[in-house]
Amino acid sequence: MPARPTPGPAAVLFDMDGTLVDTEHLWWQCAAELATELGLVLTDRDLPEVLGRAVEHTAAHLHRASGTDRAERELVELLDESFTGKVAAEVVPRPGALALLAALRDAEVPTALVSASPRRVVDLVLDTIGRQWFTVTLAAEDTERTKPDPAPYLAAAERLGLEPAACVAVEDTPTGVASAQAAGCAVLAVPSTVPIPAAERVTPLESLEQADLALLGRLTAAAA
Repeated sequence: MPARPTPGPAAVLFDMDGTLVDTEHLWWQCAAELATELGLVLTDRDLPEVLGRAVEHTAAHLHRASGTDRAERELVELLDESFTGKVAAEVVPRPGALALLAALRDAEVPTALVSASPRRVVDLVLDTIGRQWFTVTLAAEDTERTKPDPAPYLAAAERLGLEPAACVAVEDTPTGVASAQAAGCAVLAVPSTVPIPAAERVTPLESLEQADLALLGRLTAAAA
């Protein structure tokens, strides 16, 4: 008797920058360029304060590290303007991203975009890769707290009417993984810049090209 196929996940919740589109390096460029203006040189030690972080967090880090007398709000605005411009000029889907979204659509699996980027950046990306892939979208302004707090993933699951444990989150940074884990999601980690080791409820892959419905279904089954 043939084995029964593994059911798919109830929903898949995608991070955006570095996960679906290759923009994480653009965010690092923005932070590095502003740091240079402030007399700083960013190194690997700054990665946790930049990658996967909201603009306010990175601005606060640069403000503290540089000791600048420029207002923190000004740094937020400079980072936001720079990143928006870079994204508008260069949005490239990561390998396998659109194929996986198409497979989920064909299987009628709900999806959410869960981003720590501002809404105007999210909308720029959606205008390029297509809004039709996502059942709901959340940007930084849509929750009171952002990653690594679990609030964004909890809000996404709630909007879909699902328990987080029934969902798979797809992330590329330790910050995003921590957010999804804390919310109770199974996590598929596809690192964009820094390695992410396997852990409880965290399965790393080199590329979304290796992901399919069967794998995503196994991740939620294992979490349950």
